[in-house]
Amino acid sequence: MGLLMDLKTRVEKKERLDQADGEALYELDLYTLGTLADEIRQKRYGKKSYFNINRHINPTNVCADICKFCAYSATRKNPDQYTLTHEQILDIATRSIENGAKELHIVSAHNPKDGVEWYMGAFRKIRARHPYVHIKSMTAAEVDFLTREYGHSYDEVLDMMIENGVDSMPGGGAEIFDEKVRKYLCKGKVTSEQWLDIHEKWHNRGKESNATMLFGHVETRAHRIDHMLRLRDLQDRTGGFNAFIPLVYQKENNYLKNCNFPSGQEVLKTYAIARILLDNIPNIKAYWATSTINLALIAQEFGANDLDGTIEKEAIQSAAGAKSANGMDLDDFIALIKNSGFTPVERDSLYNELRVY
Repeated sequence: MGLLMDLKTRVEKKERLDQADGEALYELDLYTLGTLADEIRQKRYGKKSYFNINRHINPTNVCADICKFCAYSATRKNPDQYTLTHEQILDIATRSIENGAKELHIVSAHNPKDGVEWYMGAFRKIRARHPYVHIKSMTAAEVDFLTREYGHSYDEVLDMMIENGVDSMPGGGAEIFDEKVRKYLCKGKVTSEQWLDIHEKWHNRGKESNATMLFGHVETRAHRIDHMLRLRDLQDRTGGFNAFIPLVYQKENNYLKNCNFPSGQEVLKTYAIARILLDNIPNIKAYWATSTINLALIAQEFGANDLDGTIEKEAIQSAAGAKSANGMDLDDFIALIKNSGFTPVERDSLYNELRVY
């Protein structure tokens, strides 16, 4: 008990914690951990709860990589392959922007049947028609796939992204950085070092990105702490991460077995620890598509200050059981935040405040 009380004091004094400290934080009771994280959050954001009006577009589910946790890829349990044309992608984007979307979050499977131009051409056409919409696209896993499949370097792909209109990168593909776990989950996909290298190169171009962590499957608490600390180290060098997003593993329709699926308390502890450990990443996002909206709202009292957005449509998480296929109505979203005792704040993709409700 004395060691845990000492740890609590060190958090209150804003001392930077290491791997052993991070693991020990999980031993604190939920109330104490939540209070520590909430104090950090409130000093920075008060009762503000951020969201944006966005549209998720998933242009293809045909994938060359095989991940045990994925229910979206058509090459596994989902037999219904699809790949959208540029015209279809542009039509979806246009309708969403007309409905108020300010961000297009575009993430695809790794389709070996389409070349680099399929990716870049879609961005270019969206940018030409909609010069002011924020395009968040191309996970580090997608960047790595294009280099493996078509012989480009990371630098070449990143430069092409910028030239064709991509504004920021999502954080997908990070999963868990421990390579033994990674080999079991997604052998052949981008490695942890490659993921970090791609984001560092992106940040060095003056661009921002998100960082994610998929948890609640076969990883340990120690793996989660290691993952967060690697992100903190990179953030010390570049400052390019604008948000950290702990993604709760979705367990339906995939090949991953014997999982340590987390309780609600374990999820909330992980959000709180992220807020405490990641002192240099400003925003902790409780992505309601994976945590459920109810738990995401509670997470605002455990260090999280962002809920992602209205989404409108979503295919990847919902394929594995998440209730996010049709997004969230804006008025309902605002009402839920208010009823939770927080102030809804619409933001843009880089966390500039647009409207306080």
